[in-house]
Amino acid sequence: MVKNQKLTDSEKVSLHIESLAINHKIIVETIRKNILSTDKDIAEHIKWNNPSFYYTGEMKPFDPKEYKRYIVVMNLYKGKTMLVFPTGAKIKDSLLEGAYKDGRRLITFKDLEDVKAKEKALQNIIKEWLKQVEK
Repeated sequence: MVKNQKLTDSEKVSLHIESLAINHKIIVETIRKNILSTDKDIAEHIKWNNPSFYYTGEMKPFDPKEYKRYIVVMNLYKGKTMLVFPTGAKIKDSLLEGAYKDGRRLITFKDLEDVKAKEKALQNIIKEWLKQVEK
């Protein structure tokens, strides 16, 4: 890398993943590829110190504090891999857990096998979220 060269958001996500323990790194990279392959209008960056995925397509104006663009944020804490959907309550799917008043829902992955078993369901949840985006 050239000195003073700014990293892209995807490069920052890659660096973050590289810093993880090997077993966690594989899980996070698998989830990352699955999310990004769901739709061309999904982008990534680091938000809240974790990989986050958001919609880049056209939307009606809104207060940025509503986080309407955010599809999912990873939460990597004490060996757990959780996906937090800030507006997950809009989606009716048994894979989404929790009943938080702010509307967020979670998916927790135990291991790589669990990630692979839930890949299609995760993509379906994201596709459903994309259908409900206010354009």
